[in-house]
Amino acid sequence: MKGKLFLILTLISCCACGQPKNNKVYGPLHVDVPEYTFINYDGNNLRYDTASPSMRAFFDKWYRVATTGQGNLNIVHIGGSHVQAGTMSNTIRCNLMHAYPTLVGNRGMIFPYSAAAKCNNPRDYRVHCLQKVSLSRNVQKEFPYPLGLCGISITAADTLTEVAVVMNEPSVDYATTKVVVFGHSDENVIPLLNVGYLEVSPSYIDTVSERYVFNLGLPVDSFAVILPCQAGESFTLTGIFLGNRRPGFSFHSIGVNGAALPSYLRCEHFTRDLRMLHPDMVVFGIGINDAAAPDFDTVAFRTNYLSLIDSIRSVNPDCAFIFLTNNDSFRAIRRKRRTHYEVNRNGLLAREVFYRLATDCGGAVWDQFEVMGGLKSMDTWYKESLAQKDRIHFTTAGYQLIGNLFSNALFDAYKMEAARQITTKAKKNSSKKK
Repeated sequence: MKGKLFLILTLISCCACGQPKNNKVYGPLHVDVPEYTFINYDGNNLRYDTASPSMRAFFDKWYRVATTGQGNLNIVHIGGSHVQAGTMSNTIRCNLMHAYPTLVGNRGMIFPYSAAAKCNNPRDYRVHCLQKVSLSRNVQKEFPYPLGLCGISITAADTLTEVAVVMNEPSVDYATTKVVVFGHSDENVIPLLNVGYLEVSPSYIDTVSERYVFNLGLPVDSFAVILPCQAGESFTLTGIFLGNRRPGFSFHSIGVNGAALPSYLRCEHFTRDLRMLHPDMVVFGIGINDAAAPDFDTVAFRTNYLSLIDSIRSVNPDCAFIFLTNNDSFRAIRRKRRTHYEVNRNGLLAREVFYRLATDCGGAVWDQFEVMGGLKSMDTWYKESLAQKDRIHFTTAGYQLIGNLFSNALFDAYKMEAARQITTKAKKNSSKKK
């Protein structure tokens, strides 16, 4: 690795630092994962400079929320199809919520993907829409209205449209008492909310940020957004935020199939929407589509990442970053009417850039490429039914395994930082007594 020294974080137990175990601090922060000979478990850690101000600030805030039960820690996961699929993100999210069941914060930003035809939705919430809506994504050359943080929109036109959302994660109670609809209408169409048998108007309309805020009296786990468009009218929905007033941890996931770095840089209202989340950490899962091109340009790749980082830090200058290196992947090559799969070596080039970026911004790297087993390992994952035939995407079991491995790396880093805090406090108390 080039640049400043990166430290591979390993778990320091409470006993090792001479401190008693504190479940309030640590919680059950470990996930059991199956044993596979091809996975590099020793490499499953976060790599970063422990003196990084942003990383230290993130773990310090985690410690405060865990020990005081006050405040909110917001993590945002951004990527392409790996994130839109939702399985990896929800695995990480549930691991965090199960570790602190009394500190479940907002479910946060979601998008009703499957309201549009042939668009897949994460499994932790279901979406129903009987009316036809048009879909725009940040991977398209043009879209009718500027996109926001979610990088995707649906547009209802000429008829009343109802988009129903039903939470589908029984192991976590998100207790939604606030729904915020992001969207735009040239004809001033105002969305309504159907909760049970009640039709609710917005409590507040933020015309500058184009948000329609619904404050609910009781928590709900299902609702419907009503877009009352008449002939010649339309409404473009760009996101939905699910909130509450509880302290705790929130893990938001933003993903669009096929998205690369330029895709998110084209989202005009990206930072405007991000201000509502005010992320303490962003987990980057962008890069697999950038590196899919045969003429992959590492200089442009790094430059685009730095631009996206700048836009995020305009919202929160202290935001921490974790870069997930690309998973090992293959390219489909058509020869003599048959499809062959060849390893994509651009993953190695992207991996070097991720380490440089972490040095540039004081962030961390989770070396997914190394943990998987390195070059050509995706073929082994496919043979073990952990990856799909295209050798780019994982199966449900594969995404869950990746999510659990990342969770353990994140938990281990936190436990080391928490141990540091406990030791520091103990030394201060000891010096005061003297």
